[in-house]
Amino acid sequence: MFVEAAYGKSSVRLVRVTRHGDRHDLRDLTVAIRFEGDYGESYTDGDNAGVLPTDTMKNTVYALAARDGVSEPEVFGLALARHFLDRNPVLHRVRIDLLDHFWKRIPADGGDRGQAFQRVGPDARTARITGTREGTVVEAGVTDLLIMKTGHSAFTGYPRDEFTTLPETSDRILATSLTATWRYSDGPRDFGTDWLAVRGTLLETFAEHDSRSVQHTLYHMGEAVLRSVEAVESIHLVMPNKHHLPVDLSPFGLGNRNEIFVATTEPFGLIEATIAR
Repeated sequence: MFVEAAYGKSSVRLVRVTRHGDRHDLRDLTVAIRFEGDYGESYTDGDNAGVLPTDTMKNTVYALAARDGVSEPEVFGLALARHFLDRNPVLHRVRIDLLDHFWKRIPADGGDRGQAFQRVGPDARTARITGTREGTVVEAGVTDLLIMKTGHSAFTGYPRDEFTTLPETSDRILATSLTATWRYSDGPRDFGTDWLAVRGTLLETFAEHDSRSVQHTLYHMGEAVLRSVEAVESIHLVMPNKHHLPVDLSPFGLGNRNEIFVATTEPFGLIEATIAR
């Protein structure tokens, strides 16, 4: 029995250069498009009457970017979703995922260069637009944001059994690669301003919070966003614990002053939660 299906185009790379004389603006996006609808007969009977080619999806990204420009990723995603819903009667739900890669201008004496950029990362801005005939949901986020604090971080008071070897500590490194996704309430807004406000709140709270665990800090980061950015309905945070383990220097006749660590990649703790109003 045919239950459900989806199809689309992924990893559509779009670089948009907007020229203002000798000064250019740059937007670098990776776009993914996902269709859900009455496409069952294309699977069961090979009937492609309603199947928009994924190559056309790709071309639509470039055509709309050229015709209308690219401002905020959420705005561009909304335009793509409306375009596809208006033109494809068997389409029930379209999802547009956008990854906005950061570039900054290369400095020059007294300012910066108008046509030269350097890539910033690995963090990137994200957006997801989910559109149906009944309405649209807009989500935004940040991914792979590497952050670390070398103080005000502890982990104590946990249960111990015969397999527990982890020592309690009131002074450890807390490092993570943060991925956060938040959902906006309905209504027009300045997506760029809201995105900067959420990102700034996450960073400030991470830095200032007196952490008793990754979970403790994660919750307070999400709570701070809901408190400070009215447009956000809910936020989901993923914070893998990037362990930095103290090196035992006693075999070398040196004291252990909690200064020398080894950064490990695997295994790692994975902590996540959703906080909503």
